[in-house]
Order: sequence, then structure tokens, then C-alpha cells
Amino acid sequence: MATLPRTGKQTLAPAPIPSFDQRPRSDIGLDAGINSSAVWTEHLDRGSLSDDEPSDDDPALRGRKGQPARALYQFEGKVEFRELTVEAGDALEVLKEDAGDGWSLVRTVGGEIGLLPTTYYTYTTNFLSAPSDSNPTTRTEEVPTDSVTPRASPKSKSEPELAPLVPQNTGEWRNVFPSFRQGLLGGKTLNRFSSFVISGAEEWVLNGVPDPELEDEPTRSIPISHSRFSTTDSVAEDNRLNRLGIGEVDSHFVDAGPAWQPKIPRFRVLVHSPSKRSSGLSGAYTIYNVTSLYSHPIPWSPSPPHITVQRRFSHFVVLHTALLRRLPGIALPPLPEKQYAGRFNAAFVEARRGDLERYIDRVVRHPIARYAEVLTSFLSCEDDLEWKRLMPQFLTMRAAGPSFFAHVFHPAFNVDVEDASETVERFDNHVRAVGKGVQGLRSTFSRVRQARIDMSKAERLLSYSLLSLITAKPSSAAPALGAVEEEENSSPRPQGLVNDEGAWCWREGCEDCLKLTKALQKATETLQSVADLYDDHARRTQLATHESLKNVAHPYMTYQGVIETHRSTSTRYTEATDDNTSNEDMAARCETVLNATMSEVDTYHTQKVEDFTSLAKDHLDGEIELYKQLLTRLETARRALDPAKSDELGRSPRRPSRFEKDLDRLVDEVEPLPQPCPHVYDSAPMRPVSMAIQGGVGILLGGSSSAGRTLGRTSVLSRLWA
Repeated sequence: MATLPRTGKQTLAPAPIPSFDQRPRSDIGLDAGINSSAVWTEHLDRGSLSDDEPSDDDPALRGRKGQPARALYQFEGKVEFRELTVEAGDALEVLKEDAGDGWSLVRTVGGEIGLLPTTYYTYTTNFLSAPSDSNPTTRTEEVPTDSVTPRASPKSKSEPELAPLVPQNTGEWRNVFPSFRQGLLGGKTLNRFSSFVISGAEEWVLNGVPDPELEDEPTRSIPISHSRFSTTDSVAEDNRLNRLGIGEVDSHFVDAGPAWQPKIPRFRVLVHSPSKRSSGLSGAYTIYNVTSLYSHPIPWSPSPPHITVQRRFSHFVVLHTALLRRLPGIALPPLPEKQYAGRFNAAFVEARRGDLERYIDRVVRHPIARYAEVLTSFLSCEDDLEWKRLMPQFLTMRAAGPSFFAHVFHPAFNVDVEDASETVERFDNHVRAVGKGVQGLRSTFSRVRQARIDMSKAERLLSYSLLSLITAKPSSAAPALGAVEEEENSSPRPQGLVNDEGAWCWREGCEDCLKLTKALQKATETLQSVADLYDDHARRTQLATHESLKNVAHPYMTYQGVIETHRSTSTRYTEATDDNTSNEDMAARCETVLNATMSEVDTYHTQKVEDFTSLAKDHLDGEIELYKQLLTRLETARRALDPAKSDELGRSPRRPSRFEKDLDRLVDEVEPLPQPCPHVYDSAPMRPVSMAIQGGVGILLGGSSSAGRTLGRTSVLSRLWA
């Protein structure tokens, strides 16, 4: 956010002062001059702070009218360096704000002139004085002021007494803190890290935005106004990207609703075909193809147009950073985190590709971010050298700050503040509940995928058991459960199990058993294909759906800034429309911010409907396709038992099944089920200390016991001693 100068300050050009190790607090006993003010010591010989400014003994300096201020903190200064000693709450007059190296020339109520760190005081221009109570009969209980205002130092009898720093007495406690903020903080929020502050909404609400034509002239005072930037100059050459100015793409319009007005049609973006590259400077990296698909056709093109560019993950970081700086008033999705270990693993590259595609898809679906200049260049600049030239410019672009809201145009009286506040409270509860529910859904879906793997194992086990039965070959995957011990340990004789044609019969030339054996063998092969379908469905189709659930996870974390900004703006609107402190300009600026936040709420509603509709369709389509394939295979196996098909099977001897060689294979020997990469806002559960210690000892000493069963594990020590 661009920093705007405070109004009402006298800014004088300070004399050149050498740098020094500045420490405002000089409370060290043995001082070699490091903690002293170089501003004063540099001019002790000349007796003044600058060539054109009188000394503190000059009557002109003592007669100068300073700006009223109050000390925020206690400060113990060095007398020999003309540093003042003040207490928190002391009344001051600032004679010169910038005396160099972070010091100001101030005067106390006792008439003493000296230096004080600039950050140790605040101006009291906006402080509210306590009104006189002319009607003692209706006087309400006074609010104690010592809890909301600093303690004042004793006042000199020769100086006029300043108005006490107390809130207006309305008899309501809710007015204490707004008055405190208006007085001591100049109307600003105490939490300087809130979204209301860092987005520039607070600066816009309080002061408007500076005139862009005067922003680059530091010697001229910058008037603050509520007027928005004109869009007629957006085509001027000095407003193009090479001048890092504000063009037509930075003007945003709000329709009735409120809802953002899109400027360009929607389009799709695919991230595909990742490949590994290497560079002599940056080393190895992964490049992704990013293809933009436009639905609106071009007259001279037989197919819808598309543009493909190649981008690295660092390029996505540039895009995300620039969007955050230029669009502070919208809720952008989080960018996937950077990976340092295993970043060239095939599974990770595919997961990263999906995360980047979901990120860029959500960005282009936003009606405001869709036509951002940095996004347009990111998706359409096919020349790698040109894109590398543009990246530093995007990273050094001035943060939009309050100017973002100055470029929001909306109908008058488009928002009812009370209804909007109630809507945002419901929205807050809704997104919190959605986030909690989606986390439960993701956990449940993980168990559903594991159930598909278990179903695959069960189908495979059934296939091996049936194949072992008709071939009279033992199977390690299907032990003979419940068999008599003598029968299980006895060696079966090969005679009488199968005949010479491979039929499951003791009779030679039995055609009926040959038909039955071949039909059952086809059934075992069908069960193997069914197991493969379940396994593939869990590892690919359902994994994609599981990954897509991250797209709707943690909505509160994404929109938390919008909610905070809306609440803070609603509070300022209430203050601006109060009968005692009415401010129509501030109220109008508050309406602009509220239009932006309510438009973001509408954007979430639109995307939520689209996201969950797409998720439900994809999941059901995948299940339908799975069961269609299962049904087709099962029907084929079933027809083998019909008389017409069975007669064909009895015309030739049975050939061994290709799965007979796997009868000794354990069904549990399968690859672990791949899990989706965690969401940026997912909290990683910590392992208990006892479990970590137990695991570490087990690695050192070898086989650890789990559920009464010893797991075979080679210890580190045994490997060293082997």
C-alpha cells in the first residue's frame, strides 16, 4: 500500500546529517555518545538545528506556534544533548517534525525546547474535547477517563490549559473506544496488521486518495479528496505498463446486487505436460504448459482460439504477488507452497500440476482478476524473453492500496448497511461451517477410497480362491481356513483332482466338467479385472476428486480479510453517520468499500454453486462409469455359463490361466494408496513424543511389536554389526 502523508503537518527540508546508530532510549549508564542524538550534537557549535532556523534561545523560535501533540510513551533524554524527558500523555507542541534521523524538535508545556523521537508522540488535532454539561439534572454517570487516555503531566501556570482528553459523555460505554481511536490514533485502527489496514481500505475511508498527477512531486503538498480517478485518461501513453500507471483495467464496476461487473467473457485455463529442464544458473526446474481456451470463436478461425505458454512455478509466484499488490480488495486463492525435497518425483509433479491448474482456474473465474494486466501477460506472452523483461516490472509495481477502492464505481445507495452487516454475519457463520464440513468430507472420502482398495483386495482374493479350487493348486493368498489339521498338513495326491484335459473332474473326457471349469476360469479372470477397476478407480478417478475437494476447503481463511474489512467499514460508517460527528464524504467512501466486500460475498456464492455442482457431477460420473464397466465385465462372465456359450467351451481342452502363477502372491502386497497433497491451510498433526521416541528406538533396535504381532524390521545397529 502506498504511504500517504498525513494532513496538517509542516514538512521542512532537513539539513544533511551523517548517519549514526540511532537508539531513541538513552538509559545506559556508561554512554560514549552512541545513544546520543547526532541531530543536536552536529549543530552544537553553530547553536541551531539548521542554517536557516534560529536556536532555541531565539525569541522567534519561542514565539512560533507549534502543532499540538501528546507523548505516547515515557522517554528519558540526555540533557547534554538537548533531549527532552517526557511522560506518557504529556502535552507537547511540535515545532519541526523532521529534524533528521527520526528526531523532532518539540516544546513542552513548561516552555522547554528539545529533541524527541518522532515515533514517541502523536498529533492531537482530531482529539475530541469533553462537552460542557449545562443540565446537571439529566447528567448520566461519567465514564472514567483514566482507562482510555494517557496520564497528563503537570501543567505550567504560564501556559494555557489544554482541553482534557476525555471521550464525549453520552452515557453509553460503546462510545468510549471510537472516541479513543478518533482522538489518540487519529481515527486509525489499533491493529495495524488487519486486512482493513493492509488492503488500503482504512486509508481510503479516512482520507480518500491523493491526486495521481501530484503523487510523483514530493515538494508539493498532496491534497486528499474523495474524487475517483477519471477513466478518460486510461488510453494515454503515460498510463501504460511501461510507466507503471493506472489504466482502464484498474477500473472496476459494481452492478446492483451488489455484484462485480465482468468486462471479458469467461475462459478456461489448463496446466499440462510438465517436463524437467535444466539451466546453468538456476539448476534443474519443472516447466508447465499453460493453455488458455476461449469459448467465443473468431470469425476467421474454424475452432475456438487457444494460447499456450510455458511457465515455471516461480512465474506463478510472480503472478500471485502482483495480483495481491494490485487487487488488495478481493479474496485471492492461496498459491501452493514451494517444495524443496522430492520436487521432481513424478507423483509430486502431477499433484503440483493439479494444484496450479486449480489455482489459475479460480483466478480467471473471478470477474475482477480475470482482466488484470499481469494475468493477461502471464497467459498470453509467448516470448520468453519478453516475459522475463516484464516480470521485474510487475514485481515493482506500486501497491494499489486505497487507489483500488477509488477505482470502484457503483450505483448510489446500492447497499443497505444494516442488511449488509447481517448478511456478512450469516456469511461468516456459513463459511466456517462449510470449512468444517469439507474437512470432514475430505476425511470420509479418504476412507471411501481405502474401501475401494479393500474391495479390490477382496475381489482378487475371491478370484485366487476360486482358481485354486478348480486347478487343485494351493494358494498363499487364500489359506484353507477351518480345515482339519490332518487334511491341511497331508500332501494331496495329483490323481483325481483334474483330468488330462484340465477339467475339474476325476473322470477322463467329462465334457460337462470341462465346460464348467472353463466358465469358472473366465469368472476368476473377470474378478481380477473387477479388482483392477476398483484399484484404478481409487488411485486415479477418486484421487482427482479428492484433490478437487481442496478447491472448496477453508473458505473462511480465504475470505477472512473480506469479513474483517466489512466489519471495520460498517463501524466507520456508523460513526460517520452519527448525528454528532456526521461526515458525508467518509460515509460515501464507506459505501464504496461495502460495495466491494458485498461483491466478493456474491462472487463466493457463485463459485460455491459452481464448485460443488462440478464436484458432485464428477464423482457421480466416475461412479457411473465404474459400475458400467463392472456390469459389462460381469455380464460377459455370466454369459459363459449359458448353454449356447457353454457348448463352445467344451470343444477344446482348458488352457492354464495367466493368474495361476500368482497363486503364491499375497493379496496385501499392494502399493500404498496415494493421498492428495495437503492444502496450504491444512494443519499438520504433531506426533506424540512417546510415539516418536518409540519409533526412534525401534529403528535402532529392530523389530517393533504392533498389536501383538512382530513386524520384521532390520535395526540400524544390526546393519552395522553384520
